[in-house]
Amino acid sequence: MRDLATRLVACSLLFAGAIANNAAANSLVTSNSLATSALVSTSATAALATEKANPRADFIRANYTKYEYQIPMRDGVKLFTSVYVPNDDSQSYPMMFQRTPYRVAPYGSDKYKRALGPSESFEKDKFIFVFQDVRGKYMSEGEFVNMRPQDAYKRGKGATDDATDTFDSIDWLVKNIPNNNGKVGMWGTSYPGYYTSVASINSHPALKAISPQAPIADWFFDDFHRNGAFVTPMAFIFFDSFDKKREGPQAHGAKRMDSVTPDGYQFFKELGPLSNVNKKYFNETRPFWNELTEHPNYDDYWKARDVLQHLGNTKPATLVVGGWYDTEDLYGPLYTYQTMSDNNKKDHIKLVMGPWYHGQWNSRSGGSKLGEANFGFDTSKWFQEEIQLPFFKEHLKGNDKNSKKGKNAKASNIATATIFETGSNRWRKFDVWPPKEAKAQTLFLSGNESLSATKNDTGASEYISDPNKPVPHSAKISRGWDRPYMVEDQRFAARRPDVLVFETEVLDDDLTLSGAIDLDLWFSTTQSAADIVVKLVDVKPGKDETSNRVDRATGNRHELVRWGVIRGRFRDSMSDPKPFKPNTPTQVKFELYDVLHTFKRGHKLQIQIQSSMFPFIDINPQKYVDNIFDAKESDFTRAFHKIYHTKKYPSAIKFKTLD
Repeated sequence: MRDLATRLVACSLLFAGAIANNAAANSLVTSNSLATSALVSTSATAALATEKANPRADFIRANYTKYEYQIPMRDGVKLFTSVYVPNDDSQSYPMMFQRTPYRVAPYGSDKYKRALGPSESFEKDKFIFVFQDVRGKYMSEGEFVNMRPQDAYKRGKGATDDATDTFDSIDWLVKNIPNNNGKVGMWGTSYPGYYTSVASINSHPALKAISPQAPIADWFFDDFHRNGAFVTPMAFIFFDSFDKKREGPQAHGAKRMDSVTPDGYQFFKELGPLSNVNKKYFNETRPFWNELTEHPNYDDYWKARDVLQHLGNTKPATLVVGGWYDTEDLYGPLYTYQTMSDNNKKDHIKLVMGPWYHGQWNSRSGGSKLGEANFGFDTSKWFQEEIQLPFFKEHLKGNDKNSKKGKNAKASNIATATIFETGSNRWRKFDVWPPKEAKAQTLFLSGNESLSATKNDTGASEYISDPNKPVPHSAKISRGWDRPYMVEDQRFAARRPDVLVFETEVLDDDLTLSGAIDLDLWFSTTQSAADIVVKLVDVKPGKDETSNRVDRATGNRHELVRWGVIRGRFRDSMSDPKPFKPNTPTQVKFELYDVLHTFKRGHKLQIQIQSSMFPFIDINPQKYVDNIFDAKESDFTRAFHKIYHTKKYPSAIKFKTLD
């Protein structure tokens, strides 16, 4: 009973992302157990399906016919592909194609998915839906390689990579699937988002539109790393099952570990140094985990897996989608859009950023809130109906004489950047992101725990960092890889002695920040290594401004807007780390990823600085070692850190504002 309950909770967490990423949704952020993978039990899913009617699933079965194929690639390897074709053969249809490492189940031509499109509207508007297990995963042949280098064009004729597999698949589909109109669109969230980006590399002429959604771009900066700091729970939970080798094509994933405790803080504290992962759990049976730990710096291994370097010539119309509160892939959509828009002359690269967690934009449960934050309306539904469907209809059905609905698929007139402004809870449209009209502003840290518009000579603020008592990333008990912490009340951290707090006076006017936040800190430590964590926090007033009564629900809430971390050894270079010289002021610069947030009149802008965020980020030993993955327990030591705020060493936060 306990195992079933766990699975049911996991299913409920998955439900929101399942629409956005049917096959992929069975991967990330879905388990309620600490040491489980993200693959949800199909038996539990089936049990839920039989408990209540599912009109969406019934519509799909009544209006679509499913086919299964093994599509040959140029090297002879065959990839398993399921195709859902509308029963109405009086017209032709474009194809919506998704490639995934997360399983295109259910397998069998008589077994149907309960959702096909990014949203239900796609199924009713009628497309041909295609799902494919990527090379080396589940029912496809070949060898799987994580973030496979896209270098087939360098290796010559007959060489393969994910881009050539996509090209070959599309070529086969347009030649063999009946009633297709010769146009293909691709979409996917997370890893399938990466495969969608990859599709643009030397793309097939039939590929007319793509939507990389929370796409992985570079795994040294996405998912498992944050400026060199390691995201332990995500990597541990994910690779537990995802990284296990298979014997050959198979319909089911690898068995996951049994849960030890629901308390991630406790689990990873007891785990100790990262070198214990193999000793206590993985036993050298996770190939990519081993590769990851052997490459702690941004070396050629990681650079070869950076997909951004290949996105300079994107021919398909592109809609990049991301969520402000995506704890897995925020780097991916921002830098994918930036890279594509900087290197493509045509105005066909669009960006949408909403108030969403990973994949929430395609959730049936809506995007009206996350944890303690409420956005006032269903932002996901608005995106699905006003942007996503019109985008694909325009590029796949527009001017299609063979389609009954082609004449209705007019230009969508989607802005270059459609961005949700948190704080004010509204959508805004821009010609470019970040907005060119934004004005630069600098606030300097001060000794009285304040932020000032001018430099000051107030000494330094000191705090202790103890590896035995790291600052938790959340006040709540969780496995360490969760969603609501991205908007969580930060008073639990602000009141700790190992967290520095700097804030403005009460704002007389609204203050809207747009784009990245640059940090320019002068830092010293009594040891030779350290992490620096910085949070941007919106401090709300204690009283409701309309009633002048104490706001008992949200009064004085310290809402997290953005956070970031840098592993201090990488302050000058991600490829060439170096220790700190003890007790020596050192300049450390890094950025917090983009925001569009309004600090309302009566609120305060707050900065919190600390040196741990556990267990989401692994503990820095604070004694410099060449490879933190090899650190021993004896390397972990307490340290005193300082943030300077003098005219000689002026620590500051720099950002841009909009009127």
